[in-house]
Amino acid sequence: MASTSSTPSPATCQSNFEQGVAIALNLWPALTLAVQNHWGGPDSADKRDWFAGAIVELFSDLSKLPALPTPAQLQESDSEPEQVDVETVLLQVMLDEFEVNVDDESAFEVAEQVMRVRNECLRGKFDEVEALRRRWGGGDKKKVVFREVESQDDDADTDWDTDDSGSDDDEDVEMSDAPAAPPPKERKASPEVDEDGFTKVSRKK
Repeated sequence: MASTSSTPSPATCQSNFEQGVAIALNLWPALTLAVQNHWGGPDSADKRDWFAGAIVELFSDLSKLPALPTPAQLQESDSEPEQVDVETVLLQVMLDEFEVNVDDESAFEVAEQVMRVRNECLRGKFDEVEALRRRWGGGDKKKVVFREVESQDDDADTDWDTDDSGSDDDEDVEMSDAPAAPPPKERKASPEVDEDGFTKVSRKK
């Protein structure tokens, strides 16, 4: 008897996409540091959940479709953002909601990861999502060394070292209805690296 393999439903693909985005943001060192230090206020962890929902809402909701769209259909509908759009929103939300100017390439990497997850989910495949789940479950949270710049005085820089041992209690990757993402704005300047090899992640006063 031949084995049959069913194609995942659009709702299943959408759910995996949402979880992939949520985990990708939870694994982003710059955002983790901002949440741990409450740079977004006392509800920083909740803002991170909203942030994931805002990124998801940049894309069309697959669960509302009768079948997964083909690449040609997506191009015709013009409903999918490009990687640069995702990166722009990542940078803008970090600046607006957490007062952090991310000047390294990490936002590019997160945007790239989001696009990989999206493209796989559109094909009914979840390898990238499963890899993210394994990283999250295995505690793969890299040590972060960022330099916060207060005001314009570089002599007042303060360094933080953290191994992100999971002290933040908000590890739920379940998605809920999220508000619309803020409109993309201009890209930030190129990264600035000091003589010690640190890439500056500057927090505005």
